[in-house]
Amino acid sequence: MRRIKIAPRDGWQAKAEALGFTWHTIDGQTYWDESAYWRFTSDEVDHLEAVTNEGYQMALEAIGHVIENRHLPLFGYDEDTAALIEKSWEESDALPHLYGRFDLAYDGTQARILEFNADTPTSLYEASVVQWYWLEDQKIDGADQFNSIHDRLVRRMKQIEFANRVKAQGGAGWDPTVHVTCVTPHEEDQGTVAYMEMCAREAGVAVQFTPLTDIGWKEESYNGEVQDGWFVDLDEKRIHTLFKLVPWEWLLADPFGQKLRDEVMNDRLTVIEPAWKMLAANKRLLATMWELNPYHPSLLPTFTTAAPLAGKAYVRKPVWGREGQNVTIFAADGSVAEEVGGAYGDNQYVYQEKAQLMEADGNYAVIGSWLIDGESAGIGIRESTHVITDNMGRFVPHMFA
Repeated sequence: MRRIKIAPRDGWQAKAEALGFTWHTIDGQTYWDESAYWRFTSDEVDHLEAVTNEGYQMALEAIGHVIENRHLPLFGYDEDTAALIEKSWEESDALPHLYGRFDLAYDGTQARILEFNADTPTSLYEASVVQWYWLEDQKIDGADQFNSIHDRLVRRMKQIEFANRVKAQGGAGWDPTVHVTCVTPHEEDQGTVAYMEMCAREAGVAVQFTPLTDIGWKEESYNGEVQDGWFVDLDEKRIHTLFKLVPWEWLLADPFGQKLRDEVMNDRLTVIEPAWKMLAANKRLLATMWELNPYHPSLLPTFTTAAPLAGKAYVRKPVWGREGQNVTIFAADGSVAEEVGGAYGDNQYVYQEKAQLMEADGNYAVIGSWLIDGESAGIGIRESTHVITDNMGRFVPHMFA
C-alpha cells in the first residue's frame, strides 16, 4: 500500500458533475481529491476482503450475544426500542438489508476495525461509481480496482423487489414501491439517495423519493374516532417500504417515533435498514466484539471504561457519534493529543486502543470497506491531515495491480 501523487484530470470537476457527483467540493474545500491515489497489491486486497468478511461475522455474533443476554438496556435502548431491535433480529433472514461500511486502520500488514457504519453509511457513490470512472480515464496498464459495489447493490435490489412483489401478490393492499428518504437540503445525502434510486430502477424496482419532512401521517376515522393510520407521501400514497438515510435513533426521537415503531412491530411497514442495524452501528458493540474475541488480530482492544488502557494511547468515542464528532485521542500519559467537538457530547462512550493509520505526505488514511448483503464488495479511502477523520476528510481513489 503506497500513496502515489498524480496530476488531476483536465476538467475533472465537469467530469464529476456529469456523473451527478456535485459535492466534489464542500464549502470551498476539496472533498474529491485526485491529486494522488493509493496503490495496493492483490494480496493486500485479499487481506482487506478477508478482514471485512470475518469482521461482519464477529459483529453478528456480538449482536446475537447482546440480544440473547438481554443487554440492550446497557446500550442505551428503552423497552420499546429494545423490543423493535429484538423483533427485527428474529426476522433478520426475511427482512431486507442492503449495506454497511467498516472503517479500517491499515498499515500494510494487518487491517484493524475502527468502527462499523451499519445504519447510514455515506461516501457510497464516490466509492462505487466516481472512482471507477477515474480509473478508466487513467488507463494504467494492469490496474484494477477493489470495487464490485454497484453490481452487488443492483443484485440485492432485485432480491428486495422480488420479496416486495410476493407481498403485493399476497393481498392486504401492499404496494411494492420503495420510498426513499433523507433530510433535506443536504447535497451529499441527497446524492447518495439518488444513487440508491438509480440502482433500484436498474433492478426493476418501483421507487419514489420523498424528503423526510414531506412524509405524513394519514388517519381514518369513523364517527369521530380514529380507526387506523399510516404513513403517506405528498400524494397521500401509502408507504409500505422505506429506505432511509436517517439514523434510527433520530427517527425514534421524532414525534412520530412511536407510530413508526408500531407500524414496524405490526408488520405494516418495512424499513431499510432494519432496526437491528442500529445496534450494529452502536460503537459499544465494538467492546462486545473484543470481549467475545479477545486479542483477535483484526480487532482493537475496546472497553466501556478507560481503565484497561491505562499507560497506552487510546481513543474515546461517543457510541452514537458520527463524522468524528466528540472524538478525543489521549496520549499514553493521559494528556489530550487531539480532539474534535460536536453534537454527541451527551453520549455514552467507548475507549479503544489507538490504531496505527497509514501515513504519507502528511496525510492519514482510513479505509472504508463496504459490505453489500453482508459480503465484502470494495473499498473507498478517506484522508485527513489530522489523525481524527472528520466530515472534511477527503476522498482519494485507489487501484491495485
